[in-house]
Amino acid sequence: MKKRYGILDNITGPADLRELSYDSLGMLCASLREFIVDSVSRTGGHLASNLGIVELAVALEREFDSSLDRIIYDVGHQSYVHKILTGRRDRFDSLRQFGGLSGFMKPEESIADPCITGHASNSVSVALGMAHARTLKNQKYHVVAVIGDGAMTGGMVYEALNSAGTSGEPLLVVLNDNNMSIAQNVGGLSRHLSRLRVHPKYLRAKTRIKDGLAHMPGGKRMTDCISRFKARLKRLLLPTSLFEQMGFAYLGPVDGHDLKSVCELLSQAKKMKKPVLLHVMTQKGRGYMPSEQSPEKFHGVSKFNPITGESLSPSAEDFSACFGKELGALAAKDGRICAITAAMPSGTGLTQFAETYKDRFFDVGIAEEHAIAMAAGMAKQGLVPVVALYSTFLQRGYDQLIHDVAIDGSIHLVFAIDRAGIVGADGATHNGVFDVAFLRQIPGITLYAPSNFAELRSMLSQAIYRDSGAVAIRYPRGGEGGFLQNTAGAALVQIRQGADAVIVSYGVMINEAFDAAERLDKQGIRTAIYKINDLTAPFEDAFLQQVASARAALIAEDVVQRGGVGEAVAAALAEHGLKADHLLLCNTGDRFLPHGSVPELYEYCGLNAESMAQAVLEALN
Repeated sequence: MKKRYGILDNITGPADLRELSYDSLGMLCASLREFIVDSVSRTGGHLASNLGIVELAVALEREFDSSLDRIIYDVGHQSYVHKILTGRRDRFDSLRQFGGLSGFMKPEESIADPCITGHASNSVSVALGMAHARTLKNQKYHVVAVIGDGAMTGGMVYEALNSAGTSGEPLLVVLNDNNMSIAQNVGGLSRHLSRLRVHPKYLRAKTRIKDGLAHMPGGKRMTDCISRFKARLKRLLLPTSLFEQMGFAYLGPVDGHDLKSVCELLSQAKKMKKPVLLHVMTQKGRGYMPSEQSPEKFHGVSKFNPITGESLSPSAEDFSACFGKELGALAAKDGRICAITAAMPSGTGLTQFAETYKDRFFDVGIAEEHAIAMAAGMAKQGLVPVVALYSTFLQRGYDQLIHDVAIDGSIHLVFAIDRAGIVGADGATHNGVFDVAFLRQIPGITLYAPSNFAELRSMLSQAIYRDSGAVAIRYPRGGEGGFLQNTAGAALVQIRQGADAVIVSYGVMINEAFDAAERLDKQGIRTAIYKINDLTAPFEDAFLQQVASARAALIAEDVVQRGGVGEAVAAALAEHGLKADHLLLCNTGDRFLPHGSVPELYEYCGLNAESMAQAVLEALN
């Protein structure tokens, strides 16, 4: 029997919210929390942040028309309530599943999603662009950027705030402050003064006084004096100076779980024809005890027991944990080694390192550009920084990779690239399928690809103790496969003999290559396997000769084709005057991948063992 969720069962869209009393809206918020916990426990996803934003999201849907107004949730991981209330509740059991709902905002799902989201700190920039477009096209709609949950640590947002504040464009920035942003809770006096400042009677009186003084002799001087006095008073009592100096009208802070107060402030903000920043205080994980007690643990979760909060996924060591342990072991012997991450100490396996070596651990927030440039400065002065970032977040620091690291040539540091290759359920914004292409193009950078934990440990040590130059090590989310041999000592190694066909691969894809070779063996096709450990090293002549002479050669990699190893092999063959009649490049293609499990996406891309074996058979035939 289908579970009932009270008042939520009667909500067909945002318009229904405007017919409800605040008491009824409070009951709706409770129903939404229950629904989110039940749903995410079955699919996995971002839990704590969505539980914390329930009242704010309900208020936004009530006060704005999301089918016309543009409401942008920064990162998009806090948009579950928005999705539920804009016609997607019945599909929530498909969240993050192959062919199902995205875990982030996605315009092809609904007109209520104004843009693609997935990475942090860009919402104000996108919102300002939409506001400029509205003005230039003489259209009428509101633009709202909802930011917080750490995204205010990203430098891009301050560039955008500076630009938006001086633009004069009517624009609302909602700062969802769940104790991960820059502002402090300033107490009852501030909240009291804030309520006075946004009360309709105060605003009407302010307008009347300003208009009256404008028609009096010396009125402008009096207005200026009053404004200066008020600004000084606010700087003493309220945390508004940063935003107001940028040109924003500051409202708040307000209790983000006081739905009536939030609705009143949103209503008032809509009437202010200027850039407005509304500061909302919320509790991450609210309404579900396990997430309230451990908001970081429940930020992003796999399937779990909704009664106890215990994970239903088997616990096993993964590449991130292996990296963190080995880096800690090396740091114990070498005081030059430091670790840097961008708001991801847990995700990159550095929690224990941070506790053990507090003075050598640096979490810079969501500021990858800063992390890389800072690491370059540390390296220049004789330290050995190891920068741990997700593959798709490293993309943000591409200029720093070239300008601050590579051009110098003598700077020695290490990049630990987590979540490389196909990641899965987070989809296009998080699949690390571009790092091979953009790193191989930068002169002087060495790129390693371990296939198992033993190789990761060896390659990390090799990377740290090189004489000079930057070294990057890419490894996937999750654990190792069946290939456990440590071949890290060679740039390229043949790990399986065969004269009929050749499969070339690297990283954890080597496991699919072995499975494919065994399938081909059963068809009487003897298949050699070459494993590449250094993706930037030149190819040996013997390797190119065997690839060219094989009746079929397949190069498998879980990245895009352009700029990948497959194209590099094809170019090397051409440079040596060798012709490979049946060279098969097997990769993710010239496209962005949908979300789904890793095995599903391997099959979707033709990267699973069965597809590889079939491709070789077809080439031979």
